[in-house]
This record gives sequence, C-alpha cells and structure tokens, in this order.
Amino acid sequence: MVGSPVFLIAIPLLAAFLIPLLGMVWKELVRIVPGLVLAYLTFLSATLYIDVINSDTIVETIAGWRAPWGIDLVFSPLTGFLSTIMTFMGFIVWLYSYRFKRNVEFEAAKKYFIFLMLLVAASVGIVITGDIFNQFVFIEITGISAYALTAFYTGRNSAEAAFKYLVMGSLSASALLIAIIIVYAQLGTLNMAEIAANIDNMNVEYRIIAMIFFIIGIGVEAEIFPLNGWAPDAYTEAPGPVGGAFAGIVVKAGIYAMVRMMFTLFNISGPMQILIIIGMITLIIAETSALRQDKLKRMLAYSSIGQMGLVLVAFGMGTQAGVFAALFLMLNHAIIKPMLFLSGSYLEFNTKNKYIKEITGMGKKMPVVSAIFVLGALAISGLPPFSGFWSKLSVLTAAADENMILIITLVLIISLVEIVYYFRVINRLFFFDYDLEISVEPHKPGWNGMVALFVLAGIILFIGFYPSSVTGFLDLAARDLMDTHDYINNVLQLGQSIIQ
Repeated sequence: MVGSPVFLIAIPLLAAFLIPLLGMVWKELVRIVPGLVLAYLTFLSATLYIDVINSDTIVETIAGWRAPWGIDLVFSPLTGFLSTIMTFMGFIVWLYSYRFKRNVEFEAAKKYFIFLMLLVAASVGIVITGDIFNQFVFIEITGISAYALTAFYTGRNSAEAAFKYLVMGSLSASALLIAIIIVYAQLGTLNMAEIAANIDNMNVEYRIIAMIFFIIGIGVEAEIFPLNGWAPDAYTEAPGPVGGAFAGIVVKAGIYAMVRMMFTLFNISGPMQILIIIGMITLIIAETSALRQDKLKRMLAYSSIGQMGLVLVAFGMGTQAGVFAALFLMLNHAIIKPMLFLSGSYLEFNTKNKYIKEITGMGKKMPVVSAIFVLGALAISGLPPFSGFWSKLSVLTAAADENMILIITLVLIISLVEIVYYFRVINRLFFFDYDLEISVEPHKPGWNGMVALFVLAGIILFIGFYPSSVTGFLDLAARDLMDTHDYINNVLQLGQSIIQ
C-alpha cells in the first residue's frame, strides 16, 4: 500500500495552513502547491482504490483506538470510488483556476486556494469517516469553506448569497447535532458500524426523530428541497470554478452522507420511499425552475439541483439496479456539470449582465468553448451516444424492473424539459448573429482552462462510447452500499486486527 487514507485528509489540511508561509518564500507557490497536492491525492486515492478492488476494504484506526471506541476511516469500493472522483475533480478545478482571471491578486489567490484545500479535505473526510460526529465536523469545515468561496468576489450579491448559505448551513448543523445527541443518548456510540449493528435496540420513536433531524442536517449539502434555497444564489455569485467544485465535490459528499445514513445506520420500514418522495419533489421543482431562468449560471444551478433529485429517486428504489443507476448518475454529474460550469463561466464572462440572451452568436467567436458546452448539454440531457444517456437508461431499466411507471414517466418528461432549456442556449450560441452591443469583446481561456475542459470532454466521450469501462466499478460500489453486514464486520473486525 502506497499510503494511508489518513493522508487524503491530513495532507490538504496541512497544505492549507502552509500556503501563507510558502507564499512568503515565493508568491507563485500559492498557486503551484495546491496543484501538486491535489495531483498526489488523486494518485493516492486511485492507488488505494485499486488495492481495495483487488483485496479488501481498508479500515484505518486513529491514535491506536480500535472501533467502536476510536475514530476510524473506511476506504471501501464505495468510499474509494467517491474519494477518487472528488480528488480528481479537485485537481481539475485547480487546473482551471490556476489563471482563470489574470487580475486576481496574490492575497485573493491565497485565500481562494486555502479554502479550496479545506473544501476538498473536508468533503473526502465526510465520505471516508466511520464516525458520525467526525462526519459532522467535516460537514462544518466544508460549509465554512463553501461560504468563504461563495463570497470570494467582494460584492453585495456575493455577500448576500454567502449569508443565505451560512444561515441555512447553521440551522442544518444544529439539526444534525441534535440527531447525533439522540443517537448517542440511546446507543452510547458514535461509530457508524456500531450504530448499525445495534440500531434495533434504539426506541423506534427516537429512531424516527433522529432520522428526520439527520435528513434536515444533511439536506443542505445534498441540495434537497426545501433546503436548497441557498444553491441558486451561491452557484450564480461564486466564481465559475467554485460552482464546478460545488457540483463535482461538495454535493457528492452530501448525497453520500444521506444514503449512508438511510442504508446503513437506520432500519426503519419505508425509508426508501422517503428518498423517492424527496427526490421527486426536488427534481420537479428544480427542473421547472431551470426552464424559467434567464441567467446562464442560475439555470445550471437549478439543473444541478434537479440531477441530485434524480439521484435520490434512483437510490430510493432500494434495489441493486437502482443504487447502480444512482452511482452512475453521480459519476456523470461529477464530470458533466463542472464542465458546464467551467465552459459556461467563460461564455458568461464575456457578457455585460450575465443573461443568456447576451451570449448570442458566441459560438462564432469562441467555437471551442461553445462546442464543449454543447457537449455537456447533450450529455446531461441524456442524449446518445454520450455518457449521460447510459446513466439515465440505467434509471429507466431499474424502474422498469420494479414496475415503477411513475418514475419512468417522470424521467422521460424531465429529460424533455432539460432538452428544451439547454437547446435554447445552444440556439443562442450558434444560430444568432454576434451582437457587440449586448456583449463584450471575447476573453478566451488560457491553456490551463482549455486542458481542464478537454480532459472532462474526453472522459464524457470515452464513457459514452465505452460504458463498460466503468460499470464494473459501479457494480462493486453498489454492492458495498447494499451490504450493511459486510460494512459492520469490516469496521469492527478488520479494525481490531490492525491494532493487534
């Protein structure tokens, strides 16, 4: 084993604290060091993931205290899959951000990369920790980093968006802490595996109350309705790469925390129906809202929320096929939606007031960036032969297996809605004449931005033409989430064997 899962958290945290000191030696290190760290984390996570696939789950105990008394980190086919995606997307966001705007000064860049490091470290921590209080701490670090990045542009709108996010995040943190207190008072443990093993000993009424508070506490980061009121403003006002980080990293951690709680911690009749209901409401409201938007990033924000609703619907089926489809959707969303935010940011940057109508004819001035945006729009809408088609097909197949006609109908209708609002943008890009009166002289991306976009576009095309390249990994991750007994045994027994 080349390293430890601990490094995935410790190294970016250390880098975040060292960046100001390194900047005193050479200012450019503020930009370079985060990239080196994220490249190493991607390599480490991928290597550990391969080890897990070929052998067994890695359970790392902290400070020599074995589970369930100590804190443990669980690197399994599911958590390894998500950690690898997150660290990779962190690297892509760094690459795009390296010289996103030439007028960003040293102090601003320093703060930006410090919080990006904290965001990645905490998001990965949410996924690999095996302790619910530890997960709460990481959710708080993620939130604080996200608030700061939302307010990166020092303007009234950015501050207002960050404040909304802060208020909702604070309320959700209180709810999550109450849920943790209830569980600990009933079972006397904070370890997820120990909670899952003893959940039947918990009073049913308290179990239901705790689950409701957990949903409220985690729902802000998972972007579920009605806890996603912060998201449209935050995505719109934050820098473009931050929107990509939210979609590709933060929301994935939130969704994981939600489904880990529902699938592993609690054993209440009908929790999957709850996910379907929450997911359907989120999906319908978000997608119809996206259809009504006249600003590009706001439209993408609602679209992202809608995709998370669809993910919850797929998880809510509660079957192997449904979980597989949900993870496939998460993978595609983690690649496609950041690409849309990154390419859309350059299109929007060349407008005066950030309206969709202002990108009229931009496809003729910035053909490559516009083409990449179109690729992302077609892929996220589920059109063949792009990667998004296979994930939506997986959802339809899983629903058909369970005779869930309502879900099939909803997915088809929502896909049509997506096509309508994305093709409205495509029409503006390529089938209208460029008008300098409503736009500005185009500012084209640098080499780093183009490399980031081409990498994401290449992945979308590769998965689209070769979906079998990822289905094996998705199947293993789905089995990992479904097998609660295996999770309990791995944590409680494997953790002990490491100590011995």
